Amino acid sequence: MPASAVGAVFACPVFAERADFVPSSPDMLTYSLTLPAKPTSSRIARVATRAVLQGHGLEVMADAVVQVVGELIACACRFTPGGEMYVSLRYREGALRVVLYDGHRRHEHPRLVAACDARRRAALRVLGCVVRECDGEWGFGEAREPGGGTRMWAVVPWRGLGGMRGVG
Repeated sequence: MPASAVGAVFACPVFAERADFVPSSPDMLTYSLTLPAKPTSSRIARVATRAVLQGHGLEVMADAVVQVVGELIACACRFTPGGEMYVSLRYREGALRVVLYDGHRRHEHPRLVAACDARRRAALRVLGCVVRECDGEWGFGEAREPGGGTRMWAVVPWRGLGGMRGVG
């Protein structure tokens, strides 16, 4: 092997944890994951969410947002077992927006819609408590994207985290 080829191998950058790491701007935080609707996906999404927040200097938001992500995924797994779900994290205008799409389509009969919505609302009651404590908002409804399903979302504002600091 020529000496120039050996030098080229060492010229490739290698990612390594560095002590002088400087987080990216929170305004650049835009991530998404597609995961199987299985209970094991909750841990994967929570670990990824914590790493993303840390990488953008938003550690103070981690406990609340990781809880929100876990609750959304747990709910999606109940409604679409064996399917897929899509999770999106975006930081905009001082708030982190978490959106989750699952494959559970809206029912056509009004009573089934009401019953299904009541079940979903009950499944998300812990999420509701966390988001309210942070002065945020949350909800769910029909996904407007092709393929249908349900869109669940939560907004956790930076300014509202004061309520969460005393929790735990």
